[in-house]
Amino acid sequence: MTGRFGRQPTGWGSRMSARLSRGAHSVAGQVFALQAVIVLLLIAAAALALVYQARYDSQRDARNRSLAAAEAFAHAPGLPQALMSRDPTAALQPLAEAARRASGLDFIAVMDLRGVRYTDSRPELIGQRASDVSRAVAGESFTQVFKGQPSDAVRAVVPVRNADGEVIGLVGTGIEVENVSHAVEGQLPLLVGATAGGLLLGTAGAALVSRRLLHQTRGLGAAEMTRMNEHHEAVLHAVREGVLIIGNDQRLILANDEARRLLDLPQDAEERHVGGLGLDPRTTELLASGRVVTDHVHLAGDRLLAVNVRPTVAYAGRPAGRVVTLRDTTELASLSGRAEVARSRLQLLYDAGVRIGTTLDVARTAEELSEVAVPRFADFVTVELLEPVLRGDEPSRGGVYTEMRRAAITGIRPDSPLQPVGDLIRFEVPTAPMAAALDAGHAVLAADLNAAMGWRAQDSQGTRVALEYGLHSLISVPLQARGVVLGMANFWRADTPEPFDGEDLSFAEELGARAAVSIDNARRFTREHAMAVTLQRSLLPRVLPDQSAVDVAYRYLPAKAGVGGDWFDVIQLPGARVALVVGDVVGHGVHAAATMGRLRTAVHNFSTLDLPPDELLGHLDELINRIDQDEAEVAGNGDRSADGYGSGADWDDAGPDGAAERTSSVTGATCLYAVYDPVSGRCRMASAGHPGPALIRPDGRVEFPEMPAGIPLGVGGMPFEAVEFQLPEGSRLVLFTDGLVEDRDRDFDTGLHLLAETLSRPGRSPDQACSDVLATMLFPVPSDDIALLVADTRRLEADRIAEWEVPLEHSAVSWVRNAGSAQLVEWGLQDTAFTAELILSELVTNAIRYGSAPVGVRLIRDRSLICEVSDGSSTSPHLRYAATTDEGGRGLFLVAQYAERWGTRYTDRGKVIWAELPLTGGAEPQPPAPLDLDALEDLAW
Repeated sequence: MTGRFGRQPTGWGSRMSARLSRGAHSVAGQVFALQAVIVLLLIAAAALALVYQARYDSQRDARNRSLAAAEAFAHAPGLPQALMSRDPTAALQPLAEAARRASGLDFIAVMDLRGVRYTDSRPELIGQRASDVSRAVAGESFTQVFKGQPSDAVRAVVPVRNADGEVIGLVGTGIEVENVSHAVEGQLPLLVGATAGGLLLGTAGAALVSRRLLHQTRGLGAAEMTRMNEHHEAVLHAVREGVLIIGNDQRLILANDEARRLLDLPQDAEERHVGGLGLDPRTTELLASGRVVTDHVHLAGDRLLAVNVRPTVAYAGRPAGRVVTLRDTTELASLSGRAEVARSRLQLLYDAGVRIGTTLDVARTAEELSEVAVPRFADFVTVELLEPVLRGDEPSRGGVYTEMRRAAITGIRPDSPLQPVGDLIRFEVPTAPMAAALDAGHAVLAADLNAAMGWRAQDSQGTRVALEYGLHSLISVPLQARGVVLGMANFWRADTPEPFDGEDLSFAEELGARAAVSIDNARRFTREHAMAVTLQRSLLPRVLPDQSAVDVAYRYLPAKAGVGGDWFDVIQLPGARVALVVGDVVGHGVHAAATMGRLRTAVHNFSTLDLPPDELLGHLDELINRIDQDEAEVAGNGDRSADGYGSGADWDDAGPDGAAERTSSVTGATCLYAVYDPVSGRCRMASAGHPGPALIRPDGRVEFPEMPAGIPLGVGGMPFEAVEFQLPEGSRLVLFTDGLVEDRDRDFDTGLHLLAETLSRPGRSPDQACSDVLATMLFPVPSDDIALLVADTRRLEADRIAEWEVPLEHSAVSWVRNAGSAQLVEWGLQDTAFTAELILSELVTNAIRYGSAPVGVRLIRDRSLICEVSDGSSTSPHLRYAATTDEGGRGLFLVAQYAERWGTRYTDRGKVIWAELPLTGGAEPQPPAPLDLDALEDLAW
């Protein structure tokens, strides 16, 4: 048929032929042919190796079987006797045939020493001589592939020995080579099948790989692909436009040569994250943002780039990436050079605003000024400051400045002829650029230093070295803030061939003005910080009181950023007791230090009342509430400074935190108050939102006792709770503020664990413990004050304490007086016996008369003699002056006159009236006339 349907096969065949032809010449077809040949060669080699291996295994098996059968038959019982019989053939032939059939061998022959066969599977060979058996005659068993008559065989020959070990015969066994070959041929079908299967699988795998490659290469041949790659490389790397391909994971996939040049990319940029390419932050942010931009003008380093960003199309389920093109427009910008210079100067001023003044340190701010201008504006920058500015003081206004201290120097090279940091720089020649700038109050340009005679005259030797070094242009800028000169900045050029010009002069002056403000702020902060530190240290205890209860060491470190309100105290209490105090006031600066002083004074005043810790904190809380209310009322009435701008107008008054620092409340302050009694060994403490102490037992165990959760001072609404526990003799208490254990990089629990490890080291004094704790716990730049108090507790010896119970009878007064006098004599305190008897008489008399049971007397010999009289009444006695006509009322007056100190403290079951006397001598008040002690017992209070 030649109709329409008849021509279709021809067209389909031609298309199929064309496809096959294209496939054969494509890269995929060539890869398929190569893989097919490789698979065929590998499988053929494997099949041949298997055949040889099978033949080798069959021969080895035949050797082993033959040798085993020969050894077994040669050692069979009765074989030597049969060989020595008259007819060995008749005796051995049936046995040999039976053994041959059982072992599956082709022959078993028994021979004499000449090799003549007694037995054989072929009867016609019996009596004939076997060849090559000399090794067995010599006593050696061996196997070999024998070729010769009657047939080729794998045989084994073994000697037969009699009871004396002499060789008397031979046994030969074997399998014919023909039968070994039949065993190998039986495995050939399996080998052929495996070879065919492997060939089929290898060809199919190659076909699949080729089909996949054909799909990905779209049927292109090697020449076409090479040409396409050359075109791709030519277009990608020869164009004057940078191209970057960035994956969805922010990694750089490809970068052409132009992109590497424009962005100064490293050689191994591919496959690195965009953030790790070393680009400036703005360029990194643009490449990583993923936003679409068109002709976005971007400053990268010193190049102005036109950037385009487009997303790539997602393919085969893979997320889309981005293609970035970069076009260098710096050459175009050079046509409008003035605009470009102005833009770079604005960028430099912006960088100066960001980089200058990052710290409130005067010297570091001067260094930042020098660093920001090198190398973009000057090759070398030196900054000199007045001595008062470096100390934080206010420099004098007006006058002639003839010397300054060099505070910073930065250059493009480490070696320079300029004087180093710390040197005193003098400006003694009025026509020198530095002196002229200071005199005029504005920047001065010396475009050619060779012609600057005033500068050369200032130091002829030094300027000659500087000119030889290459310094050729200078701008001197006085650093002024609020109309006060703070120092001088000098901008030098050496390697840059262009000298400074008028536009550079204006820019240097603007840069110096901005830096001067930062330096002045740093100076003010330095002064404020020094004032706060001075105030803080003046308000903290300088000398701890002499007492016997504890052995104390302490440390106080102010914060670098601003002094806070941490404080500590050791307060001597009646009865040889001692109070340990630590506290923390919110805020920093002078206000916090002053508030700390007020709180410390309040704690001292309340401690004179001998209140329990929880009651003392309650009174302190009420005081803070009253202070905050009073200050809030003053602030609400519009407190203004004398200049009319309010407290925040003058930095000097407001501090670094502004007006809020002056009017900030005390609410939020914390305090820990502990009272230790060396007589009983008990410690009672209460906390107002402050961390509890660390307790180190005598065996070295470190504990943090459970404390009631108290609220900070000034919050109000909740009473404070106290906790009391017994301390073994030799225990150590460690009180601290939270600045010791926590900071931005360490939480409170981690700090406590580290503190416990440090305190657990044995054999150290309190002072050594303080040093070790700070060495371990101190942060490089602490953000908060640190107060640390380490106290080793002591116990008073029993022989320094005397106690008596007193019955409620007036006659007991004389007995107490006599017992006390005897105890004082025993202690060697006869000089104080009269005064002590008088005081005991008065206190015991009034306790019996006005108090209630039980009544007790205790004498304590410490640094002073302490007389204590306790009773069960809570009535508070008070001192009064009796008239001349009164019959009583002089008891406490006499106690106050004869005692150094006296007072009352309340207990859970009454009160204690105490009085302290000096241990030796002293100026005792002399009565005008002898006193009758018995009569004094009847005097009323």
